[in-house]
Amino acid sequence: MKYAIVLFFGLFLIQNVRGQDESSERDNTPKYSNEFMNIGVSTRSFGMGFTAVSFVDDVSAGYWNPAGLNKIKSDHQLALMHSSYFGGLANYDYAAFATSVDEQSKIALSVIRFSVDDIPDTRFLIDVNGSINYDNIQFFSSADYGFIVSYARKLPLFGGIDAGGNLKVIHRTVGNFSKAWGFGFDFGAQKEINKWKLGVVARDIVGTFNAWSHNTAEVEEVYALTGNDVPINSVEITLPRVILGGSREFDITDKFAVMASVDLDMTFDGKRNTIIRTGLISIDPKAGAEFDYKKMAFLRFGVNQFQQIKDFDGSKSWTFQPNLGLGVNIKELTIDYALTDIGDLAPGLFSHVFSIKVDFNVEK
Repeated sequence: MKYAIVLFFGLFLIQNVRGQDESSERDNTPKYSNEFMNIGVSTRSFGMGFTAVSFVDDVSAGYWNPAGLNKIKSDHQLALMHSSYFGGLANYDYAAFATSVDEQSKIALSVIRFSVDDIPDTRFLIDVNGSINYDNIQFFSSADYGFIVSYARKLPLFGGIDAGGNLKVIHRTVGNFSKAWGFGFDFGAQKEINKWKLGVVARDIVGTFNAWSHNTAEVEEVYALTGNDVPINSVEITLPRVILGGSREFDITDKFAVMASVDLDMTFDGKRNTIIRTGLISIDPKAGAEFDYKKMAFLRFGVNQFQQIKDFDGSKSWTFQPNLGLGVNIKELTIDYALTDIGDLAPGLFSHVFSIKVDFNVEK
């Protein structure tokens, strides 16, 4: 029975990938949809090159791999994270809470918000008399919200594995002009074999649907004057992706240890700017390392986002994003910091990321 279940899931995933690949040219399946949900959470993972699928063992597993929730050693866990992008123009916030259901399962709730606030609306800057009136400027926000409900459970398959799933609800707003609601599902698993930690997560396994509705009355006149097409209500689909991960910890001394991790992020929406890219699949590798002292102090390094950039002279070169992270664990409190894109080697600007994690009712 257990092998039939695994076979069914494998055939379903392959068939779904084929179907999505064949429809990737449709207007409602853009290559980059709900990208704010791919930014990542947990400063620990940021410092390690955005790897996490195989080793994540805290509340952030609700985002990276829901199966990892089973590794939480406390009854309850709370995490908060904040980062800014584009010189503080955009803000990215994350909060999550996990708790035990019983000895075999856990649940979690995660909330993500990515926003650009205080955008000036200058449609009424010039009043009916033809004069400029700055008091007529109004402000609005463009905000994306992700709500994730996660459930994880230990299963007896293959000698014991951790498995988990997510229900995701997406809400996106652009002031009073447009809004969208959507939903999707993730599935993940983790397994430890001879000190190696292995993980897999399938995101948006049946496609995440966003239903957009537009308040055309707000923009119809302006769009007509500028020669733009008035937007119409539509459905946008986020195509599936699969992430494979592996990691292992090595003891250096009695007090020092290092863990190495590699993730392979695979997308099926055509060629992307990654190291491995074909018409069917694109693979984006990521790698990281974490040095720790008695599981109390941590130093992290990571690389990700390998891309080929075309220079002004027509030549091409490869870029990547290096990351650095620090962490400290004091009893039930963990504080982490990460600096992404050290030296501004990648096209994106560097960012400072902070997070805090608190355990409650820690098991002795």
